[in-house]
Amino acid sequence: MSDLFVIGASGTRAYRAAMAAVSENIANANTDGYSRRSVSTIESGSSTATMAFYISRANFGGTQIAGVNRATDPYLDASMRLAGMALGSATARMRWLTDAETALNDTETGIGKLMTGMFQNMDKLAASPADKSLRVTTLDSISRVAEAFRQTAGDLQSASSGIATEAHASVANINIALNQLANINGSLLRGQPGTSAYAQLLDSRDAALQQLSENLNVDVSFGTHDSVQISFNGQTLVQGDAANTVAVSANATGTLSFAMSDGTALTAPANGTLGGLFSAAQTVAGRRADLDTLAQQFVTDMNAWHALGLTDADAAGGAMLSYGGSAASVAALITDPAALATKSADGTLNGNLLTVQTVLRGSGSVEQNWTALIATHANLLTATKAEQTTAQGRADQAVAAREAVSGVDLDMEAADLLRLQQAYSASAKILQIAKQTVDSILQII
Repeated sequence: MSDLFVIGASGTRAYRAAMAAVSENIANANTDGYSRRSVSTIESGSSTATMAFYISRANFGGTQIAGVNRATDPYLDASMRLAGMALGSATARMRWLTDAETALNDTETGIGKLMTGMFQNMDKLAASPADKSLRVTTLDSISRVAEAFRQTAGDLQSASSGIATEAHASVANINIALNQLANINGSLLRGQPGTSAYAQLLDSRDAALQQLSENLNVDVSFGTHDSVQISFNGQTLVQGDAANTVAVSANATGTLSFAMSDGTALTAPANGTLGGLFSAAQTVAGRRADLDTLAQQFVTDMNAWHALGLTDADAAGGAMLSYGGSAASVAALITDPAALATKSADGTLNGNLLTVQTVLRGSGSVEQNWTALIATHANLLTATKAEQTTAQGRADQAVAAREAVSGVDLDMEAADLLRLQQAYSASAKILQIAKQTVDSILQII
């Protein structure tokens, strides 16, 4: 009769734990990174024991809990990490390349359109070189182009600063994840596999790995008790319960440098959000250098053209613009309409203005080079947007595939809960029957 008590009690314990797992699943149905739990049972080992007054063939021991299982697939987890890594990179690059496009400003207030307007004003002045109002308008348009160079340089500088700020935030997230993984490793090595606490640690580990991978292209491997080892280009970042943190710094040109916190230099990240920021920083730094080159060419060409002409007082045209080493320093120098050298050396009143089309415009001119710069950046941004769209689709597919295995289906959980409730009630019924039988025997005695 004691067998019935043992079997009934083991059943109620097992199904109570199974119902608790289902309840946990339902409660965490919308929890990010949660993997569905289930309780596995095995036949109790006591059923194979021999006792003095029992025949072993009729000795039943009930059931016992083998462990708490997580519904997970390592391949799908790795696939989601890789997809998140690519998405992080593409998203970061798309954001900052879009900001760089805004900074380059190919609108009516940008360098290109203002330069075209400047040349149009010069053409109008050529038709009436003595018109003082047209001279004022022409000088103003030159000044506005210089101001546009300064504004564009400042906006690109702001983009570089923004990239650096976001890179520091990304590194902070990386270091948080590295320290979390080191702490989780220590807990896993001390934990008992097959328990709910151990399953929770694995969920936390996977969440930290996902955060880390979204920011940096690390290499991941697993060791004893599901502990994780993290390395980056051969440099160990997490080993056991020890973590090495990383740091990022901005260079004067706007590019970024990557290193260990102890100063050991690291290669630039190739993927993840930080990799995307490094790539965007490099691109924006290139745009700033291109802008400086265009600004220098603009100042040089305008001053050289103006020097070929003569003012109303038959003086050689002076420097129209100044350049102090960057586009941010371009400034207009001439404000007096009478100082504008419109005449040619032979005394033709509009002679110098008539050379604008051949000297300042056409092949190799600042105007043409600016158009090429805008087109180059636009093509890069278009390709990046397409890459981001593709990466988003792959990430969504990876998440959906993992959810199909690890996610919680409330309908299925509700059905399981009813099934387990019936099994629990049946086990409790065994205990009730055993008690009634014992009571009956005792009454007979």
